[in-house]
Amino acid sequence: MNLTYYGHSCFLLEAGGSKVLFDPFIRPNPLAKDVDVDKIEADYILLSHGHGDHVADVEEIGNRTGAELVGMVETVGWFGAKGLKANYGMNLGGTIKLPFGTVKMVAAAHSSSMPDGSYGGLAAGFVVEAEGKTFYFAGDTALTYDMKLIGERYKLDFAILPIGDHYTMGIDDALVAAEWAGASKVIGMHFDTFPPLVINHDEAKAKATQAGKELVLLSVGETITL
Repeated sequence: MNLTYYGHSCFLLEAGGSKVLFDPFIRPNPLAKDVDVDKIEADYILLSHGHGDHVADVEEIGNRTGAELVGMVETVGWFGAKGLKANYGMNLGGTIKLPFGTVKMVAAAHSSSMPDGSYGGLAAGFVVEAEGKTFYFAGDTALTYDMKLIGERYKLDFAILPIGDHYTMGIDDALVAAEWAGASKVIGMHFDTFPPLVINHDEAKAKATQAGKELVLLSVGETITL
């Protein structure tokens, strides 16, 4: 299982013979200026919610690759009306089986609207099971007690959590979320992109170590094997 970081909350998961892209926001992100969007392949695009900093490149990549969209029914439906593949509109609590594994939609505490201001449904996260591993992609969220349910129901290999504060959890709440969800390895996202989200990397890693967690802060374009 390989995971590539394209900045902000955008990751490409390669697992089970599929390429799964999360929350593509690349072209408008100055930190991702060296990423060649034209070379990104995707079989599925998972969308946590409809905000522009999570869906900016959906239409371009979806049209070029023919990827199936997976996400909240209103968010996916909005893109479906534009001609993209939108057969996997979901809602909270739902689980779908895909060739690479299973995707369960879980709650996130955040707002959601589409780039044109229309209703985007609820914000969400995902618990993904693939290649014998289980991980939690939280999307944009505050700390919420619902994360305890994830820890009670799953044995996570890692969690991808927002740590930039201001619009989402900061590092302190993210470490509590990791504890509640049962994740010892945390991959950070939603940090450094905009001035309010800039973090002190060394301080964040020190806090994680003190909490008994491993915090991984990937560079844009970096790929790791999990």
